[in-house]
Amino acid sequence: MIVIDAASPTPPYEQLRAQLATQIHDRALPVGTRLPTIRRLAADLGLAVNTVGRAYRELEEAGLIETRGRAGSFVSAAGEQALEQAHRAARDYAAVIASVGIGPTEAIRIIEAALGQAATP
Repeated sequence: MIVIDAASPTPPYEQLRAQLATQIHDRALPVGTRLPTIRRLAADLGLAVNTVGRAYRELEEAGLIETRGRAGSFVSAAGEQALEQAHRAARDYAAVIASVGIGPTEAIRIIEAALGQAATP
């Protein structure tokens, strides 16, 4: 279920994008799931068509969904591959951290700092 908070400082397209991405990563929306059309989802959520379109475009750019012309938009297998790649990277990171004797608390701080830097353009 998607919920858009009109009072949130986060733009509606980003709320929608983030919630769909979470559902894809959590496998609540498994690979191959057909998403509602942009117009249908916009109507259901009370959003502008362009708002939903932007969220879908960003999900497609991230490889989480794919658009198949008139057939619609579907959860992409690439999203599953990206998740597996992230799990592999996390296992590799954990092995390096353990080999150099850094504890879990410091390892998490390092990751949080790296994620913060990655999010900054």
